[in-house]
Amino acid sequence: MRMRKKKHLASRTERCKALLIDTASAPRGSWLSSCGKAGGELHLEIGCGKGRFLSEHALRAPDSLFVGVEREPNVLLLALERATNAAVPNIRFLGTDARLLPDVFAEQEVDRIYLNFSDPWPATNRAKRRLTHRGFLAAYDRFLKPGGEVWVKTDNQKLFEFSVCELSQFGYTIMELTYDLHATETDNIMTEYEERFTAQGMPIHRCVARKPASAD
Repeated sequence: MRMRKKKHLASRTERCKALLIDTASAPRGSWLSSCGKAGGELHLEIGCGKGRFLSEHALRAPDSLFVGVEREPNVLLLALERATNAAVPNIRFLGTDARLLPDVFAEQEVDRIYLNFSDPWPATNRAKRRLTHRGFLAAYDRFLKPGGEVWVKTDNQKLFEFSVCELSQFGYTIMELTYDLHATETDNIMTEYEERFTAQGMPIHRCVARKPASAD
């Protein structure tokens, strides 16, 4: 279900403009230095939703930069307001489509990508729309560093198994895999969706896939 348009969307977004990056003027190739985080890591969440996960990660790692991508303006507004109200200094947001990210980030610029509770697109003929489809992985691979990681978290078992298969076939090594994240002792920051699904007793699946450190 599409979120109802927020009241005063434009003016509220304008108040958070310090954290919103225009894709046309994005600091491609110099994200870390332009945000005063040279020497840190650059983490990217594609489909960041309301921003809880990303904001908490950013607060835990103040020396790194976290960028959230959310193409739905009404949802993006909530992420912007959360980070602005919490005064999170090392976070930025992009209101764009995942397909356009190679134009926003330079080759080997990103250290880690988070894909949390992405749309499963269950119909077989819609598989290419899944954010872990090999077409998207090819786009991410252009800006993910050698040895960089893709973290996938979902409640949807079919999407999870599809994602693990796609990542493996793309040449990434599965470093961690669990079908019940909350039954492990893994340090975990929950998203809004995750909290809801967990309260309903649904298991959360997670995998960490690593890009080869070199072309060898």
